[in-house]
Amino acid sequence: MINLQGVSLQVGGRDLLNDASCRIFPGHKVGIIGANGCGKSTLFKMLLKQQESDAGSVEVPTGWEIAHMAQEVSASDRSALDYALDGDHRLRALQQELEAAEADGSDGKRIGELHERMAAIDGYSGPARAAQLLDGLGFSHADQQRPVKSFSGGWRIRLNLARALMSPADLLLLDEPTNHLDLDATLWLEQWLQRFPGTLLIISHDRDFLDAVVDGIISFEQQDLVLYSGNYTAFERARAERLAQQQIQYEKQQAQRAHMEDFVRRFRAKATKAKQAQSRLKALDRMAEIAPAHVDSPFRFRLPASEKVSNPLVDLREAEIGYPGKTILPRVEMGIQPGRRIGLLGPNGAGKSSLIKTLAGELPLIGGERQCGEHLKIGYFAQHQLEALDPKASPILHVQRLSPGASEQELRDFLGGYGFIGDRVFEPVGGFSGGEKARVALALLAWQKPNLLLLDEPTNHLDLEMRHALTLALAEFPGAVILVSHDRHLLANTTDEFILVADGRAEPFDGDLDDYKQWLLAFKREEKRQSGNDTASADGKPVEDKKAQRRAAAALREQLKPLTNKLKSIEQKMAKAEKEVQRLEEKLADEDLYSGGRQDEITQLTKAQGEARESLDELEMEWLEVSEALEAARSAS
Repeated sequence: MINLQGVSLQVGGRDLLNDASCRIFPGHKVGIIGANGCGKSTLFKMLLKQQESDAGSVEVPTGWEIAHMAQEVSASDRSALDYALDGDHRLRALQQELEAAEADGSDGKRIGELHERMAAIDGYSGPARAAQLLDGLGFSHADQQRPVKSFSGGWRIRLNLARALMSPADLLLLDEPTNHLDLDATLWLEQWLQRFPGTLLIISHDRDFLDAVVDGIISFEQQDLVLYSGNYTAFERARAERLAQQQIQYEKQQAQRAHMEDFVRRFRAKATKAKQAQSRLKALDRMAEIAPAHVDSPFRFRLPASEKVSNPLVDLREAEIGYPGKTILPRVEMGIQPGRRIGLLGPNGAGKSSLIKTLAGELPLIGGERQCGEHLKIGYFAQHQLEALDPKASPILHVQRLSPGASEQELRDFLGGYGFIGDRVFEPVGGFSGGEKARVALALLAWQKPNLLLLDEPTNHLDLEMRHALTLALAEFPGAVILVSHDRHLLANTTDEFILVADGRAEPFDGDLDDYKQWLLAFKREEKRQSGNDTASADGKPVEDKKAQRRAAAALREQLKPLTNKLKSIEQKMAKAEKEVQRLEEKLADEDLYSGGRQDEITQLTKAQGEARESLDELEMEWLEVSEALEAARSAS
């Protein structure tokens, strides 16, 4: 297991961890969450032995292979396919050995042995597996042959993700893997990670993604690591219960809950019985339920709208959308009325961003008309909005350029809602993190009081607390909203209807996000059928062989079930024992206990503490024995 014991770490004069301890068992999938800058990426560096702790120990099982997703990739002439395939270092090393042996040609026995080793690691299917990964992440067959240097930064990050997934690993470390993915690639990645058999640690600010993938959450809280069982939703509930026990937080919770319940009631009064409206009501009820988990969020802001509106705000008639020499959407009819809230769905490259750019007036029409209302006021957040910020200007200067007459105090109060407190408002944004730059861009949108928000992936780089604040602000925004996002929680809670952009059309989608997931799977199957790949899997093996493999795997799981169930039972007991040890240690650490006259209580607590620790040690030994037995049974099979 991964064991962090008494870890303390200071970076740049700041305490990131102080006597933090945590255990992660093999095969578990754990989400790592916390505010930007709290130390999540630094934790990964410690696991990779790239960063030493100031105190304590960080133990990873000897012999484990670790794969991680790099955050940068240099320009290279290698093809995207070769770059992804490089992630399988065992395969590449074996290929080089085999190439050298065949070039020499003098040792036939050695060549035969190398071919056997290649077959043993399923090396011959390597290119097909790499192509499958790239296809799932949105790279077309033609893209896979392009050199790495020809891709933009966001697509290079996708290549790094493919390379990490290609790596044989006992432990997989992923840092914000969905940041540069669209919704269909995010859904594909979810399914891939659900099947990953090793241990997974994933830093992510996408709550629905975490809900689908992880079975535990490690939260950075006051320089400590707190482990919660269950997915992100379970974490929110558990944390809300903890906060509710503190009186001052409880009062804030009630105010937040009352605010959300009032909003739900107002929306319910207007809602129809349409499927989308009912789905949104359920989502809003859930927002009210989870609000207590965020009562201590540093972000509180609203998105005011212009009081003057036109109807329609924007009208596209017979619109031909695309670029010179390439039409993407040939005949689009779309009217955006005040208060409409639309989520754009569709596969990668279908034209969602092009449609938003056209509505914003950023992309000229090839044909047709775009008519704007007299009082139209657009707030446009593009995928590359952060690059438009002046790196030498501060947040307050960015807003002052829009309203030179605004007072400094007014601007300070406004920017405070976006997390810019004190002298931070005067610092150049060039030194800010991606999340901080995104908050500046959102603040500029809000300051202009638009009546139509056009948002293309606005949550990239935002942490969970800022995403929560944005969700609440958008839910209450009185203007019209058109949104493209891979964050399903944001889509579900801020839009009333969906438009599907696919096959050269933009048409209403009658369904919710679960229906869209099924549509997308069917769309992908049809694509494969049309390309003639429906009779074989991506690794070149017949579908029937795959079915036999799945049946064999299911039989093995059934055979090992008693051991796996026993292991889970021991882990649950260990978690309870750890909590008991922690409870007793907290009691023994209470200074009032030693004020006099409580010696019997001290003796009882000390004895109970020793017994609890002994019980935990016995459980750990039993866990190791069962783990070894399970591993032996798997090897024998």
